[in-house]
Amino acid sequence: MQQLGRHILVEMYNCDKEILNNHKLIEGYMNEAAEKSGATIVQSVFHMFNPWGVSGAVIIQESHLTIHTWPEYGYAAIDLFTCGDSVDPWIGLDYLKTMLKSNKIEIKDIIRGETSKIRYFSNERFQNMHFKPINLEENND
Repeated sequence: MQQLGRHILVEMYNCDKEILNNHKLIEGYMNEAAEKSGATIVQSVFHMFNPWGVSGAVIIQESHLTIHTWPEYGYAAIDLFTCGDSVDPWIGLDYLKTMLKSNKIEIKDIIRGETSKIRYFSNERFQNMHFKPINLEENND
């Protein structure tokens, strides 16, 4: 394993303003994006702002998906942070782009937990690194 996770930062423009201001739809779409990506949902927490805007997080066993919407601008900021190889955040991203009706997105794909850097900077020695080890002692010399 070269990295523990990946973090996709998404700027979505020209989204449907009514959808962006619908707390229930946004929460449903974010949970569906997690499921379609192959993630295991742990908890979902969303908040509706007055007079508009939704913020929320879907905590997944493999990390999290978050969103904040600005319906007045047709804009949404989305983070898809996943760990391991069993989840494909790009599937969730494609789903959200379709459901929010965005016609323009910008993406930053960031490596998280680069294993060579963890080994280099750590005060410990790690042989086998996994994003979610069963027993931490198995990873140490």
